[in-house]
Amino acid sequence: MIDVSDRLSALAPSEQTLVGYLFWLSRPRFWFYLAGPVVVGVAYGASSTAEYFTPLTVALFAYFLVPANVFLYGINDLFDADIDEVNPKKSDEGREVQYRGSRSVTVIVVCSALAAVVFVPALPTVGVAALAGFLLLGTTYSAPPVRFKTTPLLDSISNGLYIMPGLVAYAALAGELPPTLVIVGGWLWTMGMHTFSAIPDIEPDRAAGIQTTATVLGRDRTLAYCAGCWLAAAGAMGVVHPFFAAVLAIYPLFVVGIVLASVDIDRAYWWFPVLNTVAGALLTMAAVWRLTYA
Repeated sequence: MIDVSDRLSALAPSEQTLVGYLFWLSRPRFWFYLAGPVVVGVAYGASSTAEYFTPLTVALFAYFLVPANVFLYGINDLFDADIDEVNPKKSDEGREVQYRGSRSVTVIVVCSALAAVVFVPALPTVGVAALAGFLLLGTTYSAPPVRFKTTPLLDSISNGLYIMPGLVAYAALAGELPPTLVIVGGWLWTMGMHTFSAIPDIEPDRAAGIQTTATVLGRDRTLAYCAGCWLAAAGAMGVVHPFFAAVLAIYPLFVVGIVLASVDIDRAYWWFPVLNTVAGALLTMAAVWRLTYA
């Protein structure tokens, strides 16, 4: 049987070309980690279904689908080049490409970040602040001297950057940020997501002398930490509406299922794009239902 990864590899451009290399550098399997929150933010920020598809909302989706991922993962790979040499995910048989330094790639990564400036005139102040927060956290997570990814706990907290696209999209339509507990819940959700994704990197990071939340806690305690983040996220969101808690409860249950079934974390890590898509679709459909039938 050919899985989704095999199909993607067969259809995608070769990584030997510049376009193909940038395609794989941008982690196409994870594109919706940034673009998905835009969809959810638009769905809840809109006051009518007519606002779902406007030049601004479509442009935001397009930016966070590809250019923002080129920026985010490009700067990550630039400063992780040495570490990635011992990372199995970046090996010849891995699912991600190793960074190949070149001036053209660096320029494209920088331009992908700067492209966000075009949205500034169309956004309210809080939307501009969220956009700036995304760019700031996306840079300082990987780049020295801050390099949050090498500081336990701060590596997890700084990944709140993944909800920023949703805040930008929501603010673009509503003119304000969503309720504080929604932001808190979303931030906790990203903390769990990031730390779970760091579990497969525990041994490579330790070999490279890198400390992360996952390397400090170890596999089992990291799983408990992730489950705790997701339970707290469900609790915070549940105060806003029980439906949100029900959707986010999928994640701690997922951890329990992994543990009980003794599933290899390296394997479960690649299931998250599907899990996140399902959760995002449920949240989005609920918003559409609210506007259409409420």
